[in-house]
Amino acid sequence: MNPFLDNIIPAVLTDGYKLGHRVETPQGTTLTYSNLTPRASREGYDYTMWFGLQYGMKEYLIKRFNRDFFEQPKALVMEEMNAVIGSYMGPAFDVSHFADLHDYGRLPIRIKSLPEGSKVPIRVPTMTVVNTHPDFFWATNYFETLISALTWFPATSLTTAYQYRQTFDKYAKMTGDEAFVDFQGHDFSFRGQTSPESAMMSGMAFLCAFKGTDSVPALPALRNYYNADLKTLVGCSVPATEHALACLYTAIRGEYAYFDELISKIHPTGIVSLVADTYNFWEVLTDFLPRLKDKIMARDGKVVLRPDSGDPVLIICGDPNSEDETLRKGAIEVLWDLFGGTVNDKGYKELDPHIGLIYGEAITKARQEEIFSRLKAKGFASTNVVLGLGSMGFQLVTRDTYGWAIKGTYAENNGDAYSLFKDPATDTNGVKKSATGLLRVNGTNGNYTLEQDVDWERESGGALETVFEESKLVKETSLEEIRSLVTSSL
Repeated sequence: MNPFLDNIIPAVLTDGYKLGHRVETPQGTTLTYSNLTPRASREGYDYTMWFGLQYGMKEYLIKRFNRDFFEQPKALVMEEMNAVIGSYMGPAFDVSHFADLHDYGRLPIRIKSLPEGSKVPIRVPTMTVVNTHPDFFWATNYFETLISALTWFPATSLTTAYQYRQTFDKYAKMTGDEAFVDFQGHDFSFRGQTSPESAMMSGMAFLCAFKGTDSVPALPALRNYYNADLKTLVGCSVPATEHALACLYTAIRGEYAYFDELISKIHPTGIVSLVADTYNFWEVLTDFLPRLKDKIMARDGKVVLRPDSGDPVLIICGDPNSEDETLRKGAIEVLWDLFGGTVNDKGYKELDPHIGLIYGEAITKARQEEIFSRLKAKGFASTNVVLGLGSMGFQLVTRDTYGWAIKGTYAENNGDAYSLFKDPATDTNGVKKSATGLLRVNGTNGNYTLEQDVDWERESGGALETVFEESKLVKETSLEEIRSLVTSSL
């Protein structure tokens, strides 16, 4: 049986136009050299975070290429290549170089990378690729598509998470408990991702900046690809309800019983999160909670309410234009009036530890900033509320959000060296102008600079380190190391 009826042969994980580049390259070319660089920010930031390469190398460049290409009989590999490419480009299209690649037995490329978790200025390369055998000059840029698809999204997700983390940290330093920020941002994005794999990739990135998540597969993924120890705190969540449960409970026993029995019988201790706006969130705050106050205060744990609709700024902080006093106050102030709390050493109110709030509906960076600035103005600590961060933040992005692109900058042909670059006259803002020549990145995390058109001796040093060579992982990094880098640059 041909195994490719079940698995996609990894040699076709590319753009169609790449297939003809081997014969279109000038004869005598023996080496090509490329880099991956975030070229611009559509959101005005001057940096990105770097993450995701090790997953791509382990899962695709090593595991899938070994399992589904090199370890398969060459006859089956070429049968599949001819079937796929013959259907796509025509039966006469030459794919014999893939037979040569199979004979070679490994991927003839070397990848150098900045440490994952690094904060990288715009227009500084995060990685370079070069072929390791002159016969496979075509391999460097053949893998552009695959490497790009495996890295831009998790790197962008970590960048997004990092930006949320900065705002959480800023307000916690002014008003609240800074240690709580690890759990104040919570990943709610799984269902809004494009696939389970994208959810896993983004979920791993999120946990480089936070420890709260509902993207469960991010945990085994970090164990498998980033050496995370699941006996330590990689990511966590708490028991929580959904609207379907609230609806069913209400239909059978009444909505008040939904809250009462969940906090007193089903989850009598510990943290429990209850969706609270299936019908009327304000009724829950002003009717159900006063009746349940004694039970809540007697619990060994916290009851967390989760409103899930409406404008989060107005619901959390209050609507100053409302004629209703409860709506004018907003959820945090209403909870304070009912349950009380303490004033911390920074002079801000913190709710009693038996009660809390999490909000996960359409939280953007602008709304996050407004929520915390308004809470601060009202005298409340930012850490009174957890924010669920979903697809509003992690799916409204593209490769062009930070201009991620792999471009060739150097080649050797018949013994001569050529520094390459692109500089389109029609590119009026200079975004697409590339670096040139062999490249070296100098500096440290958050302060990297690019040195262009260097010689091979200079290229061999600097902050870019070899992480992959000829189907072997040369250097690994761990979640612990990545988190340390992320934290150090906050």
